[in-house]
Amino acid sequence: MPTSRSRHRRTTSLAALALVPLAATLTACGDDAEPAAAVAGSSPGRVGVGALSNGAAKPVTLKVSTVDALRALLPEEIKDKGELVIGVGVLPAGSPPLNFIGSDQKTVTGSESDLGRLVAATLGLKPVIQKSTWENMFLGVDSGKVDVAFSNVTDTEERKRKYEFASYRQDNLAFETNKSDRWTFTGDYEVLAGRTIAVASGTNQERILLKWQKQLKQEGKKLTVKHYPDLNSTYLALSAKRIDAYLGPNPAIAYHTRTTEGTPRATRSAGTHSGAGAGLQGLIAATAKKDSGLAKPLAGAINHLIDGGQYEKWLAAWNLSDEAVERSEINPPGLPLSDS
Repeated sequence: MPTSRSRHRRTTSLAALALVPLAATLTACGDDAEPAAAVAGSSPGRVGVGALSNGAAKPVTLKVSTVDALRALLPEEIKDKGELVIGVGVLPAGSPPLNFIGSDQKTVTGSESDLGRLVAATLGLKPVIQKSTWENMFLGVDSGKVDVAFSNVTDTEERKRKYEFASYRQDNLAFETNKSDRWTFTGDYEVLAGRTIAVASGTNQERILLKWQKQLKQEGKKLTVKHYPDLNSTYLALSAKRIDAYLGPNPAIAYHTRTTEGTPRATRSAGTHSGAGAGLQGLIAATAKKDSGLAKPLAGAINHLIDGGQYEKWLAAWNLSDEAVERSEINPPGLPLSDS
């Protein structure tokens, strides 16, 4: 298993599944809060992983017991409430395999929400999934309506001004292009000169891309950055060649390239990059409000799942084993302020 400081960047192999049938269900979300009782395979002491994923994961039910010593570390208000409200930026269109609406057209599934449910069970709490857009997910944490976000959030030094982190997965980004395109990103941003790249607003990858745009502008070169409201719109623009590439989370891109293989809209990964920039392996982390007191019990729960083998089985179910970390860390070094 790779260490959390590993600088190797890997391309994750993900299960094949057509994106369009999934995407068609993503707006049928109903209420924004969803109790975990709806998740297939879950019962007292057991958590269903990969349920309702329509083939995107290999479903498995994992035994998870409450760890009283970790529960004792929780803030009193969380213990009294008995719930862990988990924010996921799943609206408007989701991002398989990370967070998306399941085959019942209402339940959130995905690797991120499943880990949130496993952590909640370890802490003896009822998980409640709070669906929102990416931007509103952070507003939910800020306001206290959301206790913790499990939604592919990159640990950055800028975000540490407002949030505290418990890391749980490597963060790698990837450029997705049309299959016919031959250019490749190998770490040198100069290859992006003259190109048009789409990226999601408010994300870590947007910050990295905008930094490269600024550097190229200083050299008299142009990099055009585009934003679209959802992934479907992004992929339509890519297919129509209105953009040269999409920069996004490596798991989602590796997943999508497999789902489009052999179709007229086939895509490829044109290269990966650490979410923490050059020289530091990026990390994805559970994200809570700064000084909330949640980072320590969250990291403890994740490490308990690592020691018990549930973490490994969770990653394997979602075909994300290559992004494993050895331990969860509290507020580890992240994307530097100079790159934010």
